Amino acid sequence: MTRLVRASDGRRLGLPGRSAREIADGGLGDAMTVRHVEIAMSQPGSVQRGPHVHSDVAECIYVLKGAGVTETESGNFALQPGDCVIVPAGELHVTRNTGAGSLELLCFFAVGEIATRTREFASWDEARASR
Repeated sequence: MTRLVRASDGRRLGLPGRSAREIADGGLGDAMTVRHVEIAMSQPGSVQRGPHVHSDVAECIYVLKGAGVTETESGNFALQPGDCVIVPAGELHVTRNTGAGSLELLCFFAVGEIATRTREFASWDEARASR
């Protein structure tokens, strides 16, 4: 059955380094998760988010607004509106805002639940040491 999910129906998530709202997840009965993510400009002296990894699912990141960079084990990718980055399952990555305003993204996962498949690290050094 087709369903309409309004932005206001999304569940706010307490994720590090960004504001995020889960628009769709397995609770709708489908094997997908969609998140709307906003990353604010970095402030002097603020702690930057470390990388994270999704153990067994790829992530598709679509840029709605702003400028940024997705840092991965296979390189860094500059982002602008309309760009799409596909991060394979198991690859460390983090997306940062490099622009003058907020960076807005849609993040897609082909599973109904992503939280238990995600591991956060404080730094690239910590992430690499865990491998």
